[in-house]
Amino acid sequence: MAPELSAAPAYTPDALIAEDIETYLDLHQRKTMLRFLTCGSVDDGKSTLIGRLLYDTKMIFEDQLSALEADSRRVGTQGGALDFALLVDGLAAEREQGITIDVAYRFFATEKRKFIVADTPGHEQYTRNMVTGASTADAAVILIDARKGVLTQTRRHSFLVHLLGIRHIVLAVNKMDLVGYGEGTFDAIVDEYRAFADSIGIERFQAIPLSGLAGDNIAGRSAAMDWYAGAALLEHLEQIDLAQDGPAAEPLRMPVQWVNRPDLNFRGFAGLIARGTVRPGDAVRILPSGRTTTVSRIVTFDGDLPRAGAGQSVTLTLADEVDCSRGDVIAAAAAPPQAAEQFEATLVWMGEAEMLPGRAYWLKLGTQTVSATVQPPEYAIDVNTLAELSVKTLGLNDIGVAQLFTDRPLVFEPYAISADLGGFILIDKVTNATVAAGMLKGALRRAQNVHWQAVDITREAHAAQKGQKPKLLWFTGLSGSGKSTVANLVEQKLHAMGRHTFLLDGDNVRHGLNKDLGFTDADRIENIRRVGEVARLMTDAGLIVLTAFISPFHAEREMVRAMLPEGEFVEIFIDTPLEVAERRDVKGLYAKARRGEIANFTGISSPYEAPERPDIRIDTTRETPEQAAERIAEHILGVWSPDL
Repeated sequence: MAPELSAAPAYTPDALIAEDIETYLDLHQRKTMLRFLTCGSVDDGKSTLIGRLLYDTKMIFEDQLSALEADSRRVGTQGGALDFALLVDGLAAEREQGITIDVAYRFFATEKRKFIVADTPGHEQYTRNMVTGASTADAAVILIDARKGVLTQTRRHSFLVHLLGIRHIVLAVNKMDLVGYGEGTFDAIVDEYRAFADSIGIERFQAIPLSGLAGDNIAGRSAAMDWYAGAALLEHLEQIDLAQDGPAAEPLRMPVQWVNRPDLNFRGFAGLIARGTVRPGDAVRILPSGRTTTVSRIVTFDGDLPRAGAGQSVTLTLADEVDCSRGDVIAAAAAPPQAAEQFEATLVWMGEAEMLPGRAYWLKLGTQTVSATVQPPEYAIDVNTLAELSVKTLGLNDIGVAQLFTDRPLVFEPYAISADLGGFILIDKVTNATVAAGMLKGALRRAQNVHWQAVDITREAHAAQKGQKPKLLWFTGLSGSGKSTVANLVEQKLHAMGRHTFLLDGDNVRHGLNKDLGFTDADRIENIRRVGEVARLMTDAGLIVLTAFISPFHAEREMVRAMLPEGEFVEIFIDTPLEVAERRDVKGLYAKARRGEIANFTGISSPYEAPERPDIRIDTTRETPEQAAERIAEHILGVWSPDL
């Protein structure tokens, strides 16, 4: 009699494999993530180190390994060794020059932790790229070539790492194989770096001797350096404790990204919780308005939550119908952040063009976007000596401290407390390029003590008394274009019609209000800013103001436009070709500028940014000043007074 067959196994091989994969994915999901960057001077071996980490953690596919072997043979590495830098240096220009230009992000994982590493440029020209990589990092690996020691760029990157609040720092003394794995060399470099680190406030760092090319002290301890008793690099990165950095126990801070209004029955405020925790029933304050209410629900795609904390993206519904929109911050009612309009900040200048004090830039902080003007720097910082240098502006890669004025209250916390509410970027309004990264140090005391004084006679009342609508007629054009002539004729016509006017002329203003200003780009910007403020006050009084200024920069003309209510700023471009303006030059200014006797002369040694879409364009080669004035007056009065 045949034996009775046993029951079928509960799991088929495929099911076992599927279960193993599911278990693996679950364990992988539970791993913590460490974001770190590698930085240092040129050719310190950052890309090679990252390539070695990818190789040692088996994060290279067979086809990638084959390509790496082929590339290594093509570039002719010594002894046919793999050139691990080729795994990371993706740009052709980087391979040709042997340097890293862009920021390259790579993912790898071990059994204990997941990692995202940013390979940042070492060349001084690309320091701004390094700042980009550091902005989201939890830790920094600062590499030093054991043959060269501590260099200027080592100091600059260390200063920036500390400035950006990265507290987990590894000093990786690389290429130890090229100095015979000498303990004395390692100790001398560490002592030199420690002296510098102490001077800038870096309290602790982990120094590791290694060789990225040979793999010493990367994934495991090296027998070639038995004098070193510490952990290998990968082991140390696995052990970094991020829990101490967690913002969960701090007061709630949630910048609002958007208002979720799918229908009339639901209105929620979506955002990423930057700090703290929130529960239904918690009292919250909406900033900058200061309105208070309580949280009704914490809504997510997977359903409502009883609690949410830092790092979670949620939608909060509130008990009351409060005014709240993108850029506002929902905070703990009992411990809200500050809101101010004047700040002191540290700037890392990233623009090719120098900072122009007084120019308005877009300032983006989290979900907030405001217009901000930067004042002349208080000082720049020499990263080698840490001396505070007296400067008039900041250039590419300069680090300095300056004051910022915003056009409306900005909700913030000092960067030392919160990178989310203290770190910002500046954006050029014309090119839309990011020109600076900044860290707010605090609000200026006077920003909290100066308030608007309420008045009973409004600008509407002033205008009604004069029987007109206030306007600012902004005449712009080259020197000698005829701005003052046409503006004077327009004012005569308006005055004859009983209009209340005032003409601000460029030359006349420089005899009094702006006599302390020169003709550098920064002084030109300040000149226009002051004139714009005066013109705004005059329109508040109900006047029709006419200004005749070269005003060469588009950004400053738009800055003045933004000072006034919609439709009150009228840009009038007196369009005269340069050669025609030179022929009309009765003062001989163009001739002097051509001879180099006048610096920063618009059209010759300083640019003029012509309006692209002026409200009125006057071609003085086709119209006489009288015809132009007649056309401007008719246009303006036709817009303002339908009865005329």
